[in-house]
Order: sequence, then C-alpha cells, then structure tokens
Amino acid sequence: MSITVIGLGPSGLEHLDEQQRSALADPSNTVIVRTLRHPGASVLSESRPVESCDDLYDQHTDYDMVYRSIVDRVMSAASTGPVVYAVPGSAAVGERSVSLLRSASSDAGIPIRVLPGLSFLDFVYTAVGVDPIADGLQVVDARTLHDPLPLHLPTIITQVDSVLRAADLSVALGRVLDSDHPITILDRLGDPDEVVVISTVGSLATFDAGARTTVFVDPATVGLLGLIATNRVLRQECPWDKKQTHHTLLTHLLEEAYEAADAIMALPMEAPDGDIDFGAYAEVEEELGDLLLQVVFHATLASEAGAFDLDEVAEGIRRKLVARHPHVFGNVEVADADEVLANWEDIKRDEKQRLSLMDDIPAGMPGVSRALKAQARANSGGFDWSEPHEVVAVLRAEIDELAAADDPEAVVHEIGDILFSAVNLARFLQVDPEVALRMSVDRFMERFRAMEDDLAVEGASIAGATASQMAAAWARAKRTTST
Repeated sequence: MSITVIGLGPSGLEHLDEQQRSALADPSNTVIVRTLRHPGASVLSESRPVESCDDLYDQHTDYDMVYRSIVDRVMSAASTGPVVYAVPGSAAVGERSVSLLRSASSDAGIPIRVLPGLSFLDFVYTAVGVDPIADGLQVVDARTLHDPLPLHLPTIITQVDSVLRAADLSVALGRVLDSDHPITILDRLGDPDEVVVISTVGSLATFDAGARTTVFVDPATVGLLGLIATNRVLRQECPWDKKQTHHTLLTHLLEEAYEAADAIMALPMEAPDGDIDFGAYAEVEEELGDLLLQVVFHATLASEAGAFDLDEVAEGIRRKLVARHPHVFGNVEVADADEVLANWEDIKRDEKQRLSLMDDIPAGMPGVSRALKAQARANSGGFDWSEPHEVVAVLRAEIDELAAADDPEAVVHEIGDILFSAVNLARFLQVDPEVALRMSVDRFMERFRAMEDDLAVEGASIAGATASQMAAAWARAKRTTST
C-alpha cells in the first residue's frame, strides 16, 4: 500500500520529469486524477486507464466536501494497492485535496510521497514579468477573497473559473479600483492557444473565464494601506500637513466625529436591518473616511515619534477585543448581553487596576455621554432600579425639588439632577439619550423654521410678532411638519 501524488503541470505532459512519468506508466499503479478537465489529465487518459473525480464535483456544491470525498476515494483505493493521485499544476500549490490526503495517509499509516511538478505560477511570473522575491507577491483564491483585499503587492488571483466568478471578482476589485484600471487576464497558460491579454477591471465582468483563468493586478496604492501611504506622502510634501501636531489635529478629530454622528443619525433607526437607504449610507461612508483619516494621521505622527504605528493600534484593540470576549474566544459561558457587559467591566477594572467603577470616566466627555457612562458602570455593579416607573418617580421628585429651590445654586443643582435622571430613564428604556436629544433638537429647528415661514406670509417676523401670533404659528408648524 502506498500513495504517490503527482503534479501534472500547467498544460500537457511535456513538463513531467522521469520519476513522474515512470509512476504514471507503471501498470501496477491505480491512477486517479482529480479532474479530466485539464490537458495533461486528458492526454494521460488516452494512454492508460485512469479514474476521474469529476463526478464528485457534480455530487457536491461545497468544495471542502468535494475534496474530502476525493481523499476517501484515494484512501479506499490505496487500501488494496499502490495509487497515483494526479492533480493539475503543482501538487504543492493550491491543492487542498493534497493537504487533506497527507493527513489521512499519516493517520492510516500509509506511506505517501509528493512529486510536485511545475506550477502554473512559474508561467504567470514569466508572462507578467514579476519576480516573486524581488517584487514581493501575494497569491489569492477568487473563491475565498480576503475582505478587505490588500493590493499593495503584485497580486495573482487564481481560480477565476467561470464567467460568474469573473463578474464577482470585477465587483470586488471595483470597490477600490477604477473600472478602467488595467489588469492582466491569463488563460490556458502553456497551451498553444494560451491567452495573456491586458484588460480592465470593468471588462473582466464579461470575460469568458474557465477552469484555468487567472488574473494579475499590479501593485496599487488603494484601500486602507493606500490611505496610510498617501498620508505619509502628504506629511512629507504638503506644507499644511507638515505643520500639524497631535494638538492641532484635535479639533478636526472632534469635528469629524460629530459629522460622522450626524450622518449616522440620518440612517433609519433599524439600520442595518430593514430597507437600505443608499443615499444615507453614502454620507456615512464619506464621514467615516474623514474620521478614519484623523486616526491614520495621529498614528503617522506617533510613528514619527517612535511610539507606535497604525498596525500596533489595530493589534492593540484586536487583543483587547479577544481578552474582553472570553465567551467567544475562551470557555466562559454567558446568559445574555447584560452578562456580557458585566464581564466586560470586570475585565476592564482588572486591566486598568481600578479602585472604583467610577474611575477613568473621562472628565472631558459631553455631559450626556458622561452621565450615561457613569450609570452604565453602576449598573454593571448591580446598582440600579428594577422597573421604569421607579426612575419616573425619581425624575418627578427632582422636578418638584427644582420647583422648591430658592437660590441660584440650588437651581443649578436641581437642573443637573433632572437631566441626570432623564438620561437614566432613557438608558433604562434602552433609548440612546444623545440620539433622542438630537432628534428633538432637529424637530424643534424644523418647526421653528416653519413658524418663521408662516409668520412671514402674514407679513410678520419673530422679532415683531405678538405672543398670540407666535403661539398660533407654532401650533400650525407642529401640525404641518413631518416629524
């Protein structure tokens, strides 16, 4: 019992070495080919009996199931005698079935040897003029594209095996590349009718792709890595960017955060569920980009100081997420989201060595956000009301105390307590108080503009209108405005 795995090369059998030819010619070997949809396998089947696994592709829609079924077939044949398993290209490149077969043969104690063969990648290197070591290179599978897809290195995209796959790849590349961005399409490399053609991202969608189609993309300064590179260039060459410090950028960071919040507020309340408002999402995309630039810029400055770079920022928050989600990445069990939040605060307290749950709540936070943070911290420790009506009673009591306040200092104190209690009630009812307040402000502004327009029709203005005129105009505005 033995298994020999052979790579048939990128096209016909002309690239096989003597050892591979001998194994394929030996009549005592059972030869199983992964697919006959390859020139080498097709030629081989004309010279000797072979068993194809093409039927397994027809039986399963999931590739992993196909490959496991192939392994089962090869292992079954190997239990009765020596087997040669032949695959397109190199047996060491992009062959999931080979890696599974190695594991299965090891478990069964069946000796296995791999004679890799010539990879189609060697043909790609020559066709597009890339040196994988000097130039750097990434090879990705069109069936399992990375998300996001970095394109900062020369990129070979394999398994573009159908027109539908080519169209999907065109869409994926089009997220960061222009439709007319040049790409190289390669097909049937090594055959007399091989195709090596310069095309575009947009045209790829209509290319008649097949089992041996590959796409090559030259390095492009796009996407997240492109943003980082562009920011570094600006830092070196733009007079304004050169002058910036962490402190001069702080105002921009805050402004962009507020503008991003405004854009998010325009999304439907149920988003991302429900109908998609593409117009609103376009605004969110733009504002998140502006905010992301601020993060990248601060990381660039920190990198200049030798403190950290953006990759370290990302890795730091990644590790934090893993550490604070032991119910996902560990063996902790939780009953619900409230328990997740309680665990989160416990872990943060240990990380930051807090003496109190109220420690490290930023004093510079807006009042509503700071109140919400303090209340959430108290809740995580079990200090909270049980029912909404209890919070309503507190709010009413605070209003009564305001009515009884008899000096300016007491008034300020009671107003603060009312606002704090209102935030607490919103939190208890699972309403974001900042969102609710913004909506109320927007509603007030819309009605006020409508009132101004109404008074103008009567030849009056806010400054010159009587109290009764304004009251009537306000009532009409409330009836006619949409919110």
